[in-house]
Amino acid sequence: MTTTSESTTTTSAQQYMGAVAPKLASLTDDVLYNDIWARPELAARDRSLITVAALISGGNHEQLRYHLNLALKNGVTETELVEVITHIAFYAGWPKAISAVTVAKAVFGPISL
Repeated sequence: MTTTSESTTTTSAQQYMGAVAPKLASLTDDVLYNDIWARPELAARDRSLITVAALISGGNHEQLRYHLNLALKNGVTETELVEVITHIAFYAGWPKAISAVTVAKAVFGPISL
């Protein structure tokens, strides 16, 4: 996501971390989003499912909110994301899944399946 002013374009990565870690913001934009996420071998929907599973597995819940929202934009349903969380509980650990549910509740609102 980018915002544009008169002559500059600022990406979400630049807004979030550019003042502290400009090179990391640049790598995020140039390599991660403009290369890895753009590769045609996997659809953005599939990449979102993989990313959500990896973030939960690694206990990286700080970034999970952003990627749950991105997954929804990429066509993954709330029901599918909750199923990912449930499935991951048995492979990555119950506490990580419960923490992910907390983040999902904040993103989706109350979960009632």
